[in-house]
Amino acid sequence: MTSYASPILTSLLDTDAYKLHMQQAVYHRYRNISVVAEFRCRGDELLGEYASEIREQVLMMSQLALTDDEFTYLSSLPFFTQDYLNWLKAFRYNPEHVTVSDRNGHLHVRIEGPWREVIMWEVPLLAVISEVVHRQRSPFVTAQMAVDQLRKNLASFKEQAADIDLSAFRLMDFGTRRRFSGEVQEAIVSTLKNEFPYLVGTSNYDLAHKLQLTPVGTQAHEWFQAHQQISPVLANSQRAALQAWLDEYPDQLGIALTDCITMDAFLRDFGSKFANAYQGLRHDSGDPFEWGEKAIAHYHALDIDPMTKTLVFSDNLDLDKALHLYRHFHQRVNLVFGIGTRLTCNIPGVKPLNIVIKLVQCNGKPVAKLSDSPGKTICQDKAFVKALRKAFDLPLVKKAS
Repeated sequence: MTSYASPILTSLLDTDAYKLHMQQAVYHRYRNISVVAEFRCRGDELLGEYASEIREQVLMMSQLALTDDEFTYLSSLPFFTQDYLNWLKAFRYNPEHVTVSDRNGHLHVRIEGPWREVIMWEVPLLAVISEVVHRQRSPFVTAQMAVDQLRKNLASFKEQAADIDLSAFRLMDFGTRRRFSGEVQEAIVSTLKNEFPYLVGTSNYDLAHKLQLTPVGTQAHEWFQAHQQISPVLANSQRAALQAWLDEYPDQLGIALTDCITMDAFLRDFGSKFANAYQGLRHDSGDPFEWGEKAIAHYHALDIDPMTKTLVFSDNLDLDKALHLYRHFHQRVNLVFGIGTRLTCNIPGVKPLNIVIKLVQCNGKPVAKLSDSPGKTICQDKAFVKALRKAFDLPLVKKAS
């Protein structure tokens, strides 16, 4: 018997909002596309010893189903269509899509199947992996310890921000994937709701439902990655992804992720039509100040007032970094800060896991992420990386990880 005789996850909605938003678009547009996603531990930690417990949790995930109350909740939101929600009500995780193994001490996870189903595994499975590892490594940690640390950070933030107008500061919880535990995330977000007036939402649909918060999130890298094989012409794939999203959500969920094939390549495709149609952009790699300046300059070049747009910063943020960015860009553009791990796994003595699950294939062919941070580049096929760089007029590099 392992330490988890009961499931870690108890709600199908215990996931990030962008998974459901992307899943609906895939359900409507790409129902027959298949994909492969794989786990990466960027810290190269040896997590293979936890494989059996993780497999046990994967099997239990097949019992998750949308409740009547959750169905009613999702139906009340403007994002979803009835046909998709009816399908989602019948959706069940299929553990046969997931392989979990210990490879010489390293944790190997591979997810393979229809994109409309595989898309749901990433966030809750990462949350499961994180919780299994942390509960074994730090069994005496409590949610109250996390809340105590949060309150210290909030007091420091208040002190540092005493000289600036924070009326336009907006914080979102992005902490599901690498949280210490579900209990810790709920305690942190509840505390923020009660004690931090700048919280505007959470990416976790279950917490948004429970705590009556705004669910936030649009699309992830996999949306753009899959289009590298969906689009007949590789060089048009980013524009195809941007257009397909607009077709699904013409006047909502309009924040575009910019770093699947670097910010510079993104901006070349993000012309006047897209820049006017989308509400704003999300930063997830590379220098955030440089990125923000490029975004603002791009809007100015297109004769668009940046104050009509929003920049969402979400890369490795904590409250201190968010405040520095706010000071720099305040009153030049609307700002939102999505903070994840530094909220939900910020406990003295606990080292957060640097883990991801990313697409590696679509319809049996390779896809890639060419991030603005070299360590975040993901692709197993060097020839495809070379073709992608050529298609998007990016300099060739000797090595892709």
